[in-house]
Amino acid sequence: MSFFGLDCVKKKERELQRKLRANDREYNLSFKYATNAIKTSKYNLFTFLPLNLFEQFQRIANAYFLFLLVLQVIPQISSLSWFTTVVPLVLVLVVTAAKDATDDINRHRSDNQVNNRKVQVLIDGKLQSEKWMNVQVGDIIKLENNHFVTADLLLLSSSEPLNLVYIETAELDGETNLKVRQALPVTGDLEDDIAKLADFNGEVRCEPPNNRLDRFTGTLTYAGQKYALDNEKILLRGCTLRNTEWCFGLVLFGGPETKLMQNCGKSTFKRTSVDRLMNVLVLCIFGFLAFMCTILAIGNVFWELNEGSHFTVFLPRQNDNNAAFSAFLTFWSYVIILNTVVPISLYVSVEIIRLGNSFYIDWDRKMYYARSDTPAMARTTTLNEELGQIKYIFSDKTGTLTQNIMIFNKCSINGKTYGDVYDDTGQRLEITERTERVDFSFNPLADPRFVFHDHALVEAVKLENLEVHAFFRLLALCHTVMAEEKKEGELFYQAQSPDEGALVTAARNFGFVFRSRTPDSVTIVEEGEQRSYELLAILDFNNVRKRMSVIVRSPERKLSLYCKGADTIIYERLHQSCSKLMDVTTEHLNEFAGEGLRTLALAYKDLDEEYFSQWKERHHEASTALEDRESKLDQLYEEIEQDLLLLGATAIEDKLQDGVAHTIEQLSKADIKIWVLTGDKQETAENIGYSCNLLREEMNEVFVISGSSPEEVRQELRHARSSMKPDAADSVLLPERTLVKGVKVITDEEVNGEYGLVINGHSLAYALERSIEVEFLRTACMCKAVICCRVTPLQKAQVVELVKKYKQVVTLAIGDGANDVSMIKAAHIGVGISGQEGMQAVLSSDYSFAQFCFLQRLLLVHGRWSYLRMCKFLRYFFYKNFTFTFVHFWYAFFCGFSAQTVYDEWFITLYNLIYTALPVLGMSLFDQDVNDMWSFQHPQLYIPGQLNLFFSKKAFFTCALHSCYSSLMLFFIPYAAMHDTVRDDGKDVADYQSFALLTQTCLLFAVSIQLGLEMSYWTAVNTFFVLGSLAMYFAVTFTMYSNGMFLMLPSAFPFIGTARNSLNQPNVWLTILLTSILCVLPVVTYRFLLIQLCPTINDKVMFKVRQAKATLPPPPRRARIRRTSSRRSGYAFSHAQGYGDLVTSGRFLRRPAMFLSSGFAHTGRTTTGFSPMGRSAGYSPTGRPQNAKVPDVEGTSLQMYRTFTDSAL
Repeated sequence: MSFFGLDCVKKKERELQRKLRANDREYNLSFKYATNAIKTSKYNLFTFLPLNLFEQFQRIANAYFLFLLVLQVIPQISSLSWFTTVVPLVLVLVVTAAKDATDDINRHRSDNQVNNRKVQVLIDGKLQSEKWMNVQVGDIIKLENNHFVTADLLLLSSSEPLNLVYIETAELDGETNLKVRQALPVTGDLEDDIAKLADFNGEVRCEPPNNRLDRFTGTLTYAGQKYALDNEKILLRGCTLRNTEWCFGLVLFGGPETKLMQNCGKSTFKRTSVDRLMNVLVLCIFGFLAFMCTILAIGNVFWELNEGSHFTVFLPRQNDNNAAFSAFLTFWSYVIILNTVVPISLYVSVEIIRLGNSFYIDWDRKMYYARSDTPAMARTTTLNEELGQIKYIFSDKTGTLTQNIMIFNKCSINGKTYGDVYDDTGQRLEITERTERVDFSFNPLADPRFVFHDHALVEAVKLENLEVHAFFRLLALCHTVMAEEKKEGELFYQAQSPDEGALVTAARNFGFVFRSRTPDSVTIVEEGEQRSYELLAILDFNNVRKRMSVIVRSPERKLSLYCKGADTIIYERLHQSCSKLMDVTTEHLNEFAGEGLRTLALAYKDLDEEYFSQWKERHHEASTALEDRESKLDQLYEEIEQDLLLLGATAIEDKLQDGVAHTIEQLSKADIKIWVLTGDKQETAENIGYSCNLLREEMNEVFVISGSSPEEVRQELRHARSSMKPDAADSVLLPERTLVKGVKVITDEEVNGEYGLVINGHSLAYALERSIEVEFLRTACMCKAVICCRVTPLQKAQVVELVKKYKQVVTLAIGDGANDVSMIKAAHIGVGISGQEGMQAVLSSDYSFAQFCFLQRLLLVHGRWSYLRMCKFLRYFFYKNFTFTFVHFWYAFFCGFSAQTVYDEWFITLYNLIYTALPVLGMSLFDQDVNDMWSFQHPQLYIPGQLNLFFSKKAFFTCALHSCYSSLMLFFIPYAAMHDTVRDDGKDVADYQSFALLTQTCLLFAVSIQLGLEMSYWTAVNTFFVLGSLAMYFAVTFTMYSNGMFLMLPSAFPFIGTARNSLNQPNVWLTILLTSILCVLPVVTYRFLLIQLCPTINDKVMFKVRQAKATLPPPPRRARIRRTSSRRSGYAFSHAQGYGDLVTSGRFLRRPAMFLSSGFAHTGRTTTGFSPMGRSAGYSPTGRPQNAKVPDVEGTSLQMYRTFTDSAL
């Protein structure tokens, strides 16, 4: 139970195995399993005030000001009124509490919305509508089409034949292609018979709650029999039921124990590096404050002993207090007076600045995606300046870099390529939206959404080119797609992978229409004629084979084997007669891969009837063997898939999101390293890496880490590192820099050239072991780009944590699915892509938008400006407050260390609240060194933020020294100017009140001029704030020093007439001018010399801006570079193992549905795929060396940039 939201009972013991019984709540409640209610809120009505105040006073500054408030109510110590501290402190606490309350109310609303959804639950033999939150482990629930899955369920039965259900897992993994799940036959017989379901008393023993989305182990015991359970029989919370009228499920895990919630990761309070630095500096300031107060207290002892004793005759000490006690009181008095070194208004201003910069992100129309009506959103207001310091970006692939849309782009058939468009002179034309499309109206079964531009391929089909016909016949027969025809001629494909859907749709449009299938036949329409092929065998895909084949018998009784797969695998099995065609097709494959297309080779062979009958018998024996079944089947598959005849190759475009390549190029110029962490197979990820410019042919080498043991992985990493830096030591020699927790920091190592690194999931598991993690990180950090394939959600978070652990850098993670949530929460900044792929990533993110390309604007513009503004604000704020406070310190030596203030008390109260508040806020909200266009033109402007150049410990101490100098000028110049000075009329001007007025006026002018020097971008608002604050100072000063205010409250307004008597003297204004000039003179001199002798990148760009007279720079000309590549994709379509068994078993057959599906899945990805192929495996069918650097390659725009970076500026 919980008391006031706090856990007051002993923590539940760790669960080792889950036991439950269907329809037996009493039995299941004994295990105290979690209910299906979720809770993400932090407070309730009773706990909000105490918990929130407890959290706020954990901030050291708030506790400090509470301590000051206690001191100020002690009359013997305080020389300032209590309201100077209590008003700002209460303001800060109330504003922060209101913000926290608003956030938590939103969380409560979200929780209530989910918990109060309705679902039908089988209770006491009847289906009853219950809220999600009341569902318990062991309940049987009914789901209907398009409903969310309530909890993690064991599928019992469904409306579909053979108890299949179709689910969409977009909320879990960002994939929108449908997945298939199937119930056990024994539970499928229950169907929708309520009586049978109510009598079902099966017992389940399974794994405890965990975050593995792709694995489940358990057993069901029913009617004395035990049945194995795996992931194919489980429906996870967060999935959506599609194309299935109804299904029944048994609740296994509820609420926080579901895999969806287990993957949400632990929410951590994220703080910026500036915040962390501020905490260190505040502690240093407190130490310095104690040091100053101690010096002044000691000074008071000496003064009391030497000078104070002379005054005791007419000013006796109270209660005979001695010098030591006087010094003790003086110490605490000066703690109160000098507390302005850390004013509470600092924290109020920081929150206002962050809030304002968050609004800029929300309001930015250039980050608004009109197609889905999705604006950018800053979901947190505390991390803006961190966006200007990102060094590492960890990105998901599918749905983040790509659109999940596969398009049949090009193909090579019998040595001829199709897909390009040429003009009359034979020049290749760039295909645009205006390019003429192929008219498929001759084919009544064509998919109207399919687009192709090369008319030559249609002509080849119409001319009955045998190779072209065989090519498309293979595509129409060799697949595991399911067809659905709800109306005559209206076909819809349910493809297990979007690649397969694209290939079958292409064959459909070119006249080879896949129409229907049974467990032993495939029906297609060839050129308008319907033909049925007998399906004799499916040689299914797996990670090792990297290919799939079908054996069919045509209506003419001809036996054929059709095979498609990775080109390297297919080439090894071709007949010798194909050697010339292989060379030509290899060139085409290289060209396709160079354009970032996903390639696939197609081949076939005719089979002898007698041989096949013998092979079929052996196949049956192997498939029923109890031992080594997999290896025996593989041997048979290898045997029959030999001496194939090459037909050609396909090229599918996995469409990138708009602007991805340019965004990655820009971020690379800003010295940001991008790591892609994806669950996809290696070839898919590599292809996308090349097509989006993450990997480039110009790279010296792309290393592939694929070791299957820790030692192999270690050796491959060391080999890669020695290749990049031959003189690198084998042993891990780390610099002598350590983080706070004693962990050594790995600094960047310089390498000659650019390199990439690709690592598989199983190898990554070894690389993340404690003994190898440093080796892996050193090698990866030397590379320009890193791609991790086949990674689990947990591994994504582990990679991020590894970089955070050993590198003093700021990290950003960006993703779109629930499998990215742990990574997003682990990084310093989490960004969610909001779109059709689900909202789990967005709900856990700090910032969200609809397209990856908006990331460059978020970082290079908003992030850089926010960091620049925050750094300027902190430098200036510390300067103005240190200067203000140090004057008190110097004055102490002239007032007998009596804790008398040098300024008027009202000036002390209003200095940070009114006189200097708005000008610094104006600078912090509106300032920019260059506009957004110039920021994009010069991404290298981002680099100073990564290096913490604008605000660091060094910058802070420089600021403190500058303040010390200014305070000396502000005290001693007015002091010297007024010493032994008389007015025009001969009266004395050197009194305390006149000196206080002159000093505070000099201070205000000096800090205002300093602000003007800090500001790079003057607006009407900034100007109004600066001049208005000065005007406000004089207006308030003349009002408070007037006769009327003195007559109303003499004790509160003692400075009667001081303003009009002092400020009408020319020598006073001359002193103000002289003091202000001397305060800013060193700054002006230093900056002049710095710009002339050692200009920064900001200085150079700002000079260019001034030269251009603020005209917008011309947009950069980015020529489309068509690469020639020695690298090819392997098996390109993202397929999953085991789907062929489903097809041949007849379990796919579906009864006609009542609702129209969305057609074949255009988008999506799968969670299984292939091992390294093509270039990554170091194999070339033509014998050409892979990963070889191409000689005399024209420099990329990135390389050109690096050449001219400094010289051009």
